[in-house]
Amino acid sequence: MRLCTLRPQVRRTWTVELRPQQGKTVLYCALCAPRGHALAASAARPAVLAHLAHHARRDVLPPHLRTCQCHERGCRWHPRHRGCSGPVLLVLARERGGRLWRLADVCAACAGATPGSAVVPDTAIASAPARPDTGSGSAGAQRARLPRGAAPAHRVRDMLSYLAAALLPDMSAEGRLLALQCALRSNTSGQVHLPAGLLRGMRLARTLAPWDELEDARWLLRLPHPAEQTGRTVTAQLLDATVLTQEPARYDRNRAADWALRAVSRPRLRALRAADRLTALVLAALHSPGAGRTSMEADHLTRTCGLDRNTLTATLDRLVSVNAVGAWTFEPVTEDVSWDPPHKTSPL
Repeated sequence: MRLCTLRPQVRRTWTVELRPQQGKTVLYCALCAPRGHALAASAARPAVLAHLAHHARRDVLPPHLRTCQCHERGCRWHPRHRGCSGPVLLVLARERGGRLWRLADVCAACAGATPGSAVVPDTAIASAPARPDTGSGSAGAQRARLPRGAAPAHRVRDMLSYLAAALLPDMSAEGRLLALQCALRSNTSGQVHLPAGLLRGMRLARTLAPWDELEDARWLLRLPHPAEQTGRTVTAQLLDATVLTQEPARYDRNRAADWALRAVSRPRLRALRAADRLTALVLAALHSPGAGRTSMEADHLTRTCGLDRNTLTATLDRLVSVNAVGAWTFEPVTEDVSWDPPHKTSPL
């Protein structure tokens, strides 16, 4: 007698490879047409993210049936660690210098040990593509099914982790801070309206260079807006297929965007460069309230902040000098960076 199972056989690992051919970049997917799709070099990264997001939306599986795909394959995607543990996350990984991209269900322990990986925010891949609001029907049903009320710092941390993989490695700190606000404040159709006051709070109102960077990377497209004639608002259309499906948690994302804005606008950070303010935001998002020292892999930290090891050292020293960080150390054995929260100051 044969045993049968009701568990659906849904593939939760999707891999895309980019191969240079005859001056172009060709996207190959093992689940799609074997001939591949020719792409322009500047459009390769957005096309990869859109293709992987399409597979994830199509092959939906209830949370209680999702398992760690890394463990099922013998944990070959990362160095050895203590074993699988924690919730199952949707993780984006980049290998071979950006030629191989993988999106898979991975447990928290394996995700933390996988090099070049980023956790996709929990509301970024919904069960259906995002649609404009037409009433309280489908949008309200999706909003009820998806998690709500996550801590703003956690949403900022997950989005920063995702942007570290979605954006170009040489993207400036100004571009990363702007992309974070755009991703968290976008509406159902993927549009975002940033008033001049918000841009001034981020110290981005006097330059268009971050917008140009994101447009050149095909991550967003600026749109004409009637208020632009008076310099009050900048409107843009997001092109990232993963970010476009976040609307079911828009209220929580707005709270996270406000938290991130306050974190980089503190008086002690106003005189620092954008790279220092971005690093301070990353450290604040990773730190748990009430906890003491926090640790993170140096490679993961530098990738999230868009820095190299030498620049990270100087940046952390400047944050200590303004008491944005209490103290920091580097552990050569584990290659972890550890830092303390800011010292408490006596009220005037």
